[in-house]
Amino acid sequence: MGELTYQTAQDYLTSLVPPREQVLLEMESYAEKHDFPIIGPACGYYCYHLARMIGAKSIFELGSGYGYSTAWFAKALQENGGGVVHHTVWDEELSKMASSYMLRLGCIDLVQFHVAEAVETLGKQSSLFDIIFNDIDKEAYPESLGPIKEKLRSGGLLIIDNMLWSGRIFDEKDVSPATEGVREFTRRITADKDWIVSLAPMRDGMIIAYKK
Repeated sequence: MGELTYQTAQDYLTSLVPPREQVLLEMESYAEKHDFPIIGPACGYYCYHLARMIGAKSIFELGSGYGYSTAWFAKALQENGGGVVHHTVWDEELSKMASSYMLRLGCIDLVQFHVAEAVETLGKQSSLFDIIFNDIDKEAYPESLGPIKEKLRSGGLLIIDNMLWSGRIFDEKDVSPATEGVREFTRRITADKDWIVSLAPMRDGMIIAYKK
């Protein structure tokens, strides 16, 4: 009988992801080479899957890096018949990289780029969203829940990354602001009766929350 470990489970999940476009493979290679945190193919495909399932047309990303998760969401929007995904980062170079990748993927017309603080930018939007994806600094997670709740439609999905935080949440001695931020966000959303919440132990853990 084979041994089930965290890594064998993650490798197996990744092996189930269908073949990816060359541009996505390049983005994954860049992350590995530069030690840049991305959600990875299994979680990326899961985000795409969820967006397709609910027929999403409007998606807002809080913290988008150089656009790896954006690419998966844009792929879903294309197949859903159109829409917009908001790519939001502080760094102008990351925004330019994302724009270049989206152009090569043929989905740049579905992406709106913001070089700004993510939660503040979300608050300025006039419409509600089908999906909000959150991957900002972890210490800022708890205070982001209120603005997210205001801007996500009833029946919409919140997807939030790094909820296992490489196991640091289980270390009682780790009281760093980032680790405490993940813990506190988890406490708040699971105690809020306006949400139906599950934590999927893929990669670094993703919470999928349905807003009632």
